[in-house]
Amino acid sequence: MSLPPLEDLVACSQCDTLHNAMTLSEGETAACRQCGTPLMTSRSSALARVLSLALTSVVLMIAAISFPFLDLDVQGRQSGTSVIGAVLAFQSSWGFPLAIAVAGFIIILPLTRLIALIYAIGPLTRGAKPRRYARQAFALAERLRPWSMVEIFMVGVTVALIKVAGLATVTIGPAFWAFAALVVITVLKDQLICRYSIWEELDTARA
Repeated sequence: MSLPPLEDLVACSQCDTLHNAMTLSEGETAACRQCGTPLMTSRSSALARVLSLALTSVVLMIAAISFPFLDLDVQGRQSGTSVIGAVLAFQSSWGFPLAIAVAGFIIILPLTRLIALIYAIGPLTRGAKPRRYARQAFALAERLRPWSMVEIFMVGVTVALIKVAGLATVTIGPAFWAFAALVVITVLKDQLICRYSIWEELDTARA
């Protein structure tokens, strides 16, 4: 039994099960038969929604690193910090590698991924020809996806706040809510994006 050409196969991003690519009607979605992960979609507005969510994420990221994150009040002694302040707190000689890791995983890599995604799919939402190096930009965005750890950061912060709440008065700042909104929007964006369709459009334009 001969296998179909590789370009006609779609691999599930979660379980790597191979499926035959198919033409979908408007509004239809194809899911993995093994784990149910969405594989393909045929929504003309999906790319525009992904682009708008990516742009919103950039704005929220800028807000998250610009505004105060939280304030602590311990027996009348107040202390506030921001995300940048938390990174700079590790700038001593021994903590410098940790500062680089924190800045990279929660600021630099997520922003780089968003900018690469916007660069790659921006013209596609208008039906225009992709920009030069659009395929490389989208590939970069996909490679950085596992390393963008904003949601892991929020889980860690939430656990820490639960433990600190009994020892001090905690006032949550705008940056905390910006990060929380960023996590929700990232989940929505990853659910809407159809990677197979984007690769198909980029390959067709290149050909």
